[in-house]
Amino acid sequence: MRRAVIEGIGTSVPPRVVTNEEMAAHLDTTDEWVRTRTGIEQRHVADPDTATADLAVEAGARALKSAGGGDVDTVIVATTTPDRLCPSTGPEVAARLGLPKVAAFDVDGACAGFVYGLATAAGLLAAEAAERVLLIGAETMTRMVDPNDRTTAVLFGDGAGAVVLRPATSDDEPGAVGPFDLGSDGDLAELLAVPAGGSRRPADADTFSAGDHYLKMDGREVYRQACRRMVESSRAVLDRAGVTVDDVDRLVGHQANARILDAVANGLGVPEERRVVNVARYGNTSAASIPLALADLELTPGQLVLLTAFGAGLSWGSTLVLWPDLSTA
Repeated sequence: MRRAVIEGIGTSVPPRVVTNEEMAAHLDTTDEWVRTRTGIEQRHVADPDTATADLAVEAGARALKSAGGGDVDTVIVATTTPDRLCPSTGPEVAARLGLPKVAAFDVDGACAGFVYGLATAAGLLAAEAAERVLLIGAETMTRMVDPNDRTTAVLFGDGAGAVVLRPATSDDEPGAVGPFDLGSDGDLAELLAVPAGGSRRPADADTFSAGDHYLKMDGREVYRQACRRMVESSRAVLDRAGVTVDDVDRLVGHQANARILDAVANGLGVPEERRVVNVARYGNTSAASIPLALADLELTPGQLVLLTAFGAGLSWGSTLVLWPDLSTA
């Protein structure tokens, strides 16, 4: 069975940076409160004219350039903040990248979306249903949170990250992705959800008045679930691959909260020098967070990277990547 290999990476974040101090000017919070509880110092925020597709196109173009150019036959956009409820954002992104006739669709795994997208891309390549895939994790999360709610507004930022994948020529080729572990628990969906705006509760004057078109979160229980599920999922992937934590060169968790990242790393026994944490710069960018973190890595080809994520749904997933040569990225 053909494994997927990452051959290029690209990112995009809006130019506007909003610091904790700026948020504290209109919220009942302080820079110290946000930093000590989340590790976040700033976040990038899209201007009113910038949508998820705009960030996705820019990140996708950079990933294609990093991969040496050429076309792809499939575009996957992992997002929970699409430009519209219908249609999906993927076809527009593909068309704007000059790929108007390719397969294109969205994957919504919330903050676990990029790992779900990797699994989807890997499955298409393994089944020979695709020969080259562009996967983009892109979000404008600041549009989904109540700007006056300090429990959520300080957490999220906007951005996009993309990778190009092709079939591996061998299982130990640098860039190879897999195996995967994916899971969900829909019984706990209300812990992290936007109550209104879908078919269950269409948006109307009452839902807008109640603020139910904004993201609602039970922070304490989400924290507990995230720590547990990412540790369990990571261990499952390591077992499937026949490796141990000692074999992992870097742990890249979904960049939601520095305390969660530390708890997961401690639960797995990953030492501090092998943890990747950049949530201070970007905040929680949902499906974009893992590719944004990957783009910051400086590793040699063949080093082993463990990816793990948790998000609304509830959903979670993990995988391994043999780090590719991205010296031209």
